[in-house]
Amino acid sequence: MSRHRSERPGAPPPIVPERVRRIGGDGFAVLPNRFLRDGFFASLSKDELRLYLFLVLAANRQGMSFYHYDRICSVLELEVHEYLELRNALIEKDLIAFDGTRFQVLELPERPRWPRRPALRTRADLENHDPATIRELILASLPRADDDR
Repeated sequence: MSRHRSERPGAPPPIVPERVRRIGGDGFAVLPNRFLRDGFFASLSKDELRLYLFLVLAANRQGMSFYHYDRICSVLELEVHEYLELRNALIEKDLIAFDGTRFQVLELPERPRWPRRPALRTRADLENHDPATIRELILASLPRADDDR
């Protein structure tokens, strides 16, 4: 068995060696390891991640994609307003560029940009977003051991 060129010496062999991934002529989708390792994956919502993955898969070697928003919405089953929020979030996080017709998946920035968290000002804000308040609400809703008597 020939060694795959990216395999490190002493690394365990692939589980299915005849199916080792290769970048071929049919596409050029690449996500660098640091996308997971440096927290970019965790910084995206599930829908932001779906749009980003779609754009990565659709991109050419320069990261360019020419999909129109209606096709993206159709494939990802998004409403236009959802698509706009997701696209703008990826732009704000410096992961993509958009010129009105084309997308470019950008090289990853130095570190992920986490969404800004607004101040929790109302009781509803606290009940929906504050872990300590949520914990207390859950505990208060559970029967107490001394309530069985």
